[in-house]
Amino acid sequence: MFRNILVPTDGSALSRKAIKRAVQLAKEQKGRVTGFYVGPAWQPRLRDDSISYRVVSPEEHAASVKKTATRVLSVVRTEAAKAGVPCTTAYGTDDFPYMKIVEAATRNGCDLILMATHGRRGISRLLLGSETSKVLAHSKVPVLVCR
Repeated sequence: MFRNILVPTDGSALSRKAIKRAVQLAKEQKGRVTGFYVGPAWQPRLRDDSISYRVVSPEEHAASVKKTATRVLSVVRTEAAKAGVPCTTAYGTDDFPYMKIVEAATRNGCDLILMATHGRRGISRLLLGSETSKVLAHSKVPVLVCR
C-alpha cells in the first residue's frame, strides 16, 4: 500500500522513534523510505555594537546545514540498511519546515509522511507552534503521526 514513506527528522529522540517505525512499515509493505531534514534558512544579521559576533556567510551556513543533515540523516540510512529497506535522503533549508516537508513528499513521489510530534498542548502549542500540525493541514499525502 505505501511504497515510499517520507520520514522528516530533526535528530531528536522522537524523530529516531519515527524513523524506526517508518523503516518497519516500509519493510512490511515492501516499500522504501526517504529521509528528509530541513535546516534553518540563512539570514543576514544586522550589526549590533553591544554584542560582538561574527557574521556567517551564506556559504558557511550552507556547509553547516549540510554537515548537520549528513549526521541526522545517517540515522535513517543506518536503520534502513539494518532492515534491508531501500533508502534515499535529502535536505533543504527554509524558515517554514512544514512547507519543505510537504514539497519533498510531492517531489519524491511519497505516498505517506510518517513523522513525530512532541504532543504539546495548550499555550505551549500556541506559542511554539507545531510543524506536524502544519504538515497535517497542508499535505495532500496521508500523514501518520507518532509520539
